[in-house]
Amino acid sequence: YWDEFVWGGAWLYYATGNSSYLQLATHPKLAKHAGAFWGGPDYGVLSWDNKLAGAQVLLSRLRLFLSPGYPYEEILRTFHNQTSIVMCSFLPVFTSFNRTKGGLIQLNHGRPQPLQYVVNAAFLAALYSDYLDAADTPGWYCGPNFYSTDVLREFAKTQMDYILGKNPRKMSYVVGFGNHYPKHVHHRGASIPKNKIRYNCKGGWKWRDSKKPNPNTLVGAMVAGPDKHDGFHDVRTNYNYTEPTLAGNAGLVAALVALSGDKSTGIDKNTIFSAVPPMFPTPPPPPAPWKP
Repeated sequence: YWDEFVWGGAWLYYATGNSSYLQLATHPKLAKHAGAFWGGPDYGVLSWDNKLAGAQVLLSRLRLFLSPGYPYEEILRTFHNQTSIVMCSFLPVFTSFNRTKGGLIQLNHGRPQPLQYVVNAAFLAALYSDYLDAADTPGWYCGPNFYSTDVLREFAKTQMDYILGKNPRKMSYVVGFGNHYPKHVHHRGASIPKNKIRYNCKGGWKWRDSKKPNPNTLVGAMVAGPDKHDGFHDVRTNYNYTEPTLAGNAGLVAALVALSGDKSTGIDKNTIFSAVPPMFPTPPPPPAPWKP
């Protein structure tokens, strides 16, 4: 839960302008407990269970656009540097994460239900690209090598293209999009027919276990996704392939919105900071005109 203190503190600071929240979000001990200073196999993966990567991007925005300086600069610089490292890990030239033969990044290291993590990474990459562009920064360094922001948007685009059907199975993993998408979605709203009969939880099992296609099309729902071999089983009882989640669809919408405009569209740099007071004292008014 330490990551959620950083995440919540950042959002509450932006919402209220109360500096106590920024002090919380940037407290070194809090960041240490959240795992901000060390790696690990899942480092940099934004998920329902770990918000640290999102919090670091959010606080990098503060450093890029408002540059609050002391006493926040040291930890904000650390968050910013860690964000850059996370973005490097998404690039195919590095080996932090494997990819399927079809090109899907394995952020959960081959475990089931990969797409919820992929859409979050695509969102963060596109968003960070927008941040750098808005700060007139053409890219960032991964070790000695410089990469342009276009690389981040390309990563995000290729991952979303895979999800929407550009994959070995030619399967769209978003229900209702394209001509070939899952028809046996693991979801009550899709599998229980609209016959004006109220079913309890156990009563719904016969629909869960049915091999017939869903009577209702759950348009826009992103399912759990393929396995590490690009394989997919359209079976309702196998939720590791066919279950949609709120966490997954939140990332899906965020990534699609982030990619919906071209590079020239940019972002609104200021509205998110509308409640934040000036980071430095307001300069005094000019002296009154001198009269001899």
